[in-house]
Amino acid sequence: KLLFQPVADVLEYFLVVRFHQQFVAGTYLPETAQRQDLRISVSSTGTITPIDSYKVSALVNGEIVEAPFEEGDWVEKGALLYRFDAEDAQNAVQQAQLSVAQAELGYRTAQESVNPYSTASGIVQKLYVSVGDPVAVGDPIADVGDNTTMTVEIPFHSADAAGLYVGQTGTLTIEGTMETVTGTIESISGADEVGAGGALIRQVKFRVSNPGGLTGTTAATAVVGSVACAGSGTFSQSTGQTVVAQTAGEITALHVTSGSPVSYGTVLATIGGTAAETTLENARIGVENAKLALDSRLQALENYEITAPISGTVIEKNFKAGDNVDSSAVTSAGGNLAVLYDMSTLTFEMKVNELDINNIQVGQEVEITADALEGMTFKGYVDKININGTTANGRTTYPVTVVVEGTPEELKPGMNVSAEVLVEDAGNVLCVPVEAVQRGNTVLVDESGNLVDPTKLEERPVTLGRSSSEYIEILDGLEEGETVYVQNIASNAMAMMMGVGG
Repeated sequence: KLLFQPVADVLEYFLVVRFHQQFVAGTYLPETAQRQDLRISVSSTGTITPIDSYKVSALVNGEIVEAPFEEGDWVEKGALLYRFDAEDAQNAVQQAQLSVAQAELGYRTAQESVNPYSTASGIVQKLYVSVGDPVAVGDPIADVGDNTTMTVEIPFHSADAAGLYVGQTGTLTIEGTMETVTGTIESISGADEVGAGGALIRQVKFRVSNPGGLTGTTAATAVVGSVACAGSGTFSQSTGQTVVAQTAGEITALHVTSGSPVSYGTVLATIGGTAAETTLENARIGVENAKLALDSRLQALENYEITAPISGTVIEKNFKAGDNVDSSAVTSAGGNLAVLYDMSTLTFEMKVNELDINNIQVGQEVEITADALEGMTFKGYVDKININGTTANGRTTYPVTVVVEGTPEELKPGMNVSAEVLVEDAGNVLCVPVEAVQRGNTVLVDESGNLVDPTKLEERPVTLGRSSSEYIEILDGLEEGETVYVQNIASNAMAMMMGVGG
C-alpha cells in the first residue's frame, strides 16, 4: 500500500511512528534496585525562640524613680528593674495598719464586755447577779475589794501634825477591843480643819496590815511617839471597785462566789444572748475586714517595685527613671516597660504529621538549617513531644519542641529554620525510589529489559520495609540490580498536550 503513496507521505508516516515509539518509551524511567545507606528522617519547619522570655508590665501608675539597667544588659533573676514613687501607697498601708489596731482593740473590748473581769486584786465582797439574770449596760455585777490592807484617817492637832512625816510608824488602838496594831503614815493633810471645840486639826492617814478583824465599821485612835491624836477614825479598804456590765445580755455563767479571792483580769461572769453574741461577731468581722484591707494595701505596695522574674538579656527598655507611667503610655509602647530574653538556650517548635509522630522520640538528633544562613548546619535534639494535636484539612499535626545545641551566635530569635529529625540510620539495605512503589505494594518490571510498549510492563508484589522521603526498603520481591520503572510525570503531561500515548 505504501508503494502507491507519494514519497513525502511515506516519509512522514515513518517519522510519526518512530516519534510515537520513542515518546511512549520515555513515559517510564528505569531505576535500579540497589543497596545503600538509608537515612530515615522526619522534616518540618519552625521559628527560633529563646528558652524563656518575659514582658515586663506595670500594675501601677506614677513616676519611675529608679530603673538601673539598659538595653543589652544581662540581669539576674530578682534584680531591681523599676521602682515607682510609692509615697501614697505607703501612707495607705500605714492607715490600714491603724485600722487593724483599732479593730483589734474594738474586738478585745467586745470580748471583755461579754466577760466582765476584776481590775484589781482583792476579795469578791458582793455579787449582784445570778445565772439567767438579764443585765443592761451599767448594771452592777460584783464588788471587789482588797481588805488585806486597811487605811484610816485620824485627826491630829495642827501643831502636832507639823512634826510628823510620811513613813513614820505609830500605834493604833482598836476601839471596843482595845487591841493595838502598828500603822505607817501614808499621807498628812496640808490644810487645817476646824475640829471639835474649834481646835485646828489635820488628817493623818495610816496604812495597816489587816490582822483579820478589821472591817469598814472598825474605829481606832493613834499615838505617834509621844504625840496623841485629837480624835478617832474609821477603817476603809485600801482598794475597792464595782464591776459593771459593758453590754446588754443574759448572765450565762458565774465564775466566782462571794468571798472568792481574785486578781487583776479574773473573769467574774459571762454574758450571752443574741445581743452580746452579735456585738462580739460584728467586732470579729471588723478585724477580719481590716486585715484584708491591710493585705490588699501591702500587695499593692509590692507592685511599686518590679524585679526581674528570670535571668536574661534586656531586649527592650521602653521607660526610664523620671518617666510618668499611665495606661495610655504603656499601651503606646506595646504594653511593656521592658522585654527580657533568656538566650542561654535556643529552641523552636516544629509541627510533625500524624503519620510520623510515632517515629519521634525525646533525645533524637535533629539537623537544622536556616534560610538566612545559607550553607550553615546546626545540631539539636528533640526535647518535648506534645500530644495536644491540631487538626486542619483532615490532617493532624503535633507540636515537637527542639533544643539547639551550643547556642550558636549566628541563630537569632525569630529566624525561620528547617529541621530534619534523624529517626534511624539504616545501613546497606536494598532500596528503590519511593515513586517506584504503586498501590498494593507493587512495582513495574519488564522481563525483556527493553521497554518500548508500556503494555508489556508487569506488576510485581514486593514486601516493604523502612522508608525516607526519597527511598524505600525492599525486603522481598526484588533482587539487587533488577530494574523497576517509574512513571515519568513530565512525559505524560507532554503526551496529553500532543494527543499521543495513552
